[in-house]
Amino acid sequence: MPDVLLSDTIAMELGAQEPWPQPIKLYQPYEVEQILLPDNANCLAVQAYLKMCGLEFQIEPRSNAEYMSPSGRVPFIQCGAFLVSEFDPIVSFISSKGSSLSGELGATDKADMRAYISLVNNVLVNAEQYVCWVDHATLISVTKPRHGSVYPWPLNHLLNWQKQNQITKKLNVLGWYNKSLDEVFGEVKNCCTALAERLEGKTYFFGDDSPNELDALAFGHIFTILTTPLPNNSLANIVKSYPTLVNLCKRIEARYFQRTEDD
Repeated sequence: MPDVLLSDTIAMELGAQEPWPQPIKLYQPYEVEQILLPDNANCLAVQAYLKMCGLEFQIEPRSNAEYMSPSGRVPFIQCGAFLVSEFDPIVSFISSKGSSLSGELGATDKADMRAYISLVNNVLVNAEQYVCWVDHATLISVTKPRHGSVYPWPLNHLLNWQKQNQITKKLNVLGWYNKSLDEVFGEVKNCCTALAERLEGKTYFFGDDSPNELDALAFGHIFTILTTPLPNNSLANIVKSYPTLVNLCKRIEARYFQRTEDD
């Protein structure tokens, strides 16, 4: 992991000195048959951020995208000779090239933005992982069939076991593995309440003019939760009970993904 972080840091420093290569290539798993809720949310968040920055990119679906990634996580982008993975490093890399959505924020607002980004990462991401890899009904009917769909037997079973073991160990360290579903949903409600209170009365989290990385990240996760069919709909139903957050998703979808709010 230190080597990965070092390579990401070097990529950002060196990338800032290079001309901006376009279009950017964004690598992710196949959407229709393979990608899972947490990865789909992260990929959509990065897509939204790139669109908000006005940067051209092309999606490159790969069955082995996570194994191609420098950090083992998706999505990752290729900018010229540089590979940068995951939302926060990608945002930092793009900012180093002069494209920032939060450069005009004051120090207090930037600190608040980072706190809310941490909230999304610490709650929504862990809840998505829990639902996919710990909740038995979702694990059996959705997660294992989709995650292993692009691999032949018995490799699909081996990789499913490997991924499940990796995620459950992480959730255990973070104190999430032994939570009940109700406790997980309670955490999601608290997170959504905090986000909705911050957004109340505004078009975006930090004003009415333009979004920043928090808007992109929240959109990626909330939109994906709302649109991903699961055996247990409680996660989506919680989010639906916060119209402020649902309307944020509709605005971003209409503005950056060329869809109307009535679609």
